[in-house]
Amino acid sequence: MIYLIEYNRTLGTVTRMRSFPDAERKCAEDERLQVELRRNQARENVEVVLLEAPSEEALRKTHRRYFEDIVQLVQSSATSTG
Repeated sequence: MIYLIEYNRTLGTVTRMRSFPDAERKCAEDERLQVELRRNQARENVEVVLLEAPSEEALRKTHRRYFEDIVQLVQSSATSTG
C-alpha cells in the first residue's frame, strides 16, 4: 500500500491520511504534488509525504514520529533501550 500523509508540523499531528493500492502509484504521486502545491501556496507548515508499507499497522511502527507525540516517542525509546 501507498500512504499519502499530510502532517501539520506546528501541531505535530497527521491532519489527513489516504491509502492507495500499489497499482495506483501514479494517482498517489499526482495527488501528493497537488496537495503540496496547494499547501505551499497557502503558506501552511505542512509536510506532505508518500510512504510505502504492507499495512497501516506497519506504517505506524516504521514512521512513529507522524503518529506519536514527543512524550510517547521518548517513552518508547526508553523502553526499547532499557
